[in-house]
Amino acid sequence: MEQDIAEYDERMAQPGFWDDSTQAQAIINQSNELKEKFQQFHQLTDKKEEIEVLLDMLKEEADAGLEAELEEMTIAFEQELNAFELQLLLSDPYDKNNAIMELHPGAGGTESQDWGSMLLRMYVRWAERKGFKVETIDYQAGDEAGIKSVTLLVSGTNAYGYLKAEKGVHRLVRISPFDSAGRRHTSFASVDVIPEVEDNVDVQIDSDDLKIDTYRASGAGGQHINKTESAVRITHIPTGLVAASQAQRSQLQNREQAMNMLKAKLYQREVEEKEKEMAALRGEQKEIGWGSQIRSYVFHPYSMVKDHRTNVETGNVDGVMDGELDPFIHAYLAKMIEKTDEI
Repeated sequence: MEQDIAEYDERMAQPGFWDDSTQAQAIINQSNELKEKFQQFHQLTDKKEEIEVLLDMLKEEADAGLEAELEEMTIAFEQELNAFELQLLLSDPYDKNNAIMELHPGAGGTESQDWGSMLLRMYVRWAERKGFKVETIDYQAGDEAGIKSVTLLVSGTNAYGYLKAEKGVHRLVRISPFDSAGRRHTSFASVDVIPEVEDNVDVQIDSDDLKIDTYRASGAGGQHINKTESAVRITHIPTGLVAASQAQRSQLQNREQAMNMLKAKLYQREVEEKEKEMAALRGEQKEIGWGSQIRSYVFHPYSMVKDHRTNVETGNVDGVMDGELDPFIHAYLAKMIEKTDEI
């Protein structure tokens, strides 16, 4: 790592480094990121040594106060180490980008729409824990409760790298609050995540392939109601991909944002098609559909959240719904790295 940092410093010291300001800034950002990881590594090493010193002291003489301090330091060190390992797993080209996240309840009306709103809260709380900014790009309220669909822009370093682990179908099992008979219900909602891409990404879009609709903006709890049809929905007819925006003040701004999202979706589609081709060459088979949920959230008859891709599970359902998703995300990213190494 030190050698890599030295190479970056050498490049930045070369004459003409600033001739291409865009490339120069990208190199500086890469250098700063590497230096930050290097600093974090040394801080963790120092804390590990402090813990070892305390442990040696306790071996020589028992001390209740020192033992409590050691336990507190060990817990904090483990949390910081897990967070550092998670950062190191984010190595794909767009992992550092902001994330565009869409939530779509499955069939089931109010029950599944309420589940969609629960997932929305869960991801907003997770983003708050990470210090990420969340902007609601499009919000379609449910008929009686919950949501019909929501599109979020989650901004922050590695937002896409983390949230790509959440892409798929999420299943809820609970006693329905909307069922007067108190019966158990199973609900589904899909989560789609794509990276926010730069304007210079080369994606060809024929204007004749687009269907553009305008409508009045709306928001949760009646917020952001717009008297004019400033919200924009763009459908790419050949693929059926849809991008919508109502967060901006004008129809022109919403149209630009929706086009950028559509471009990101089309680019992601190309990437996924290539991945499918590679998977076919490797003989992998993946199920597609509501039956292939990535995670189950069981509220009744017992409490458990289980990720079916990694078998990571916890009984702390309330914690998960309050945004404690890192154990699931970490395990998924680690598994993807292992699969890449096997190829």
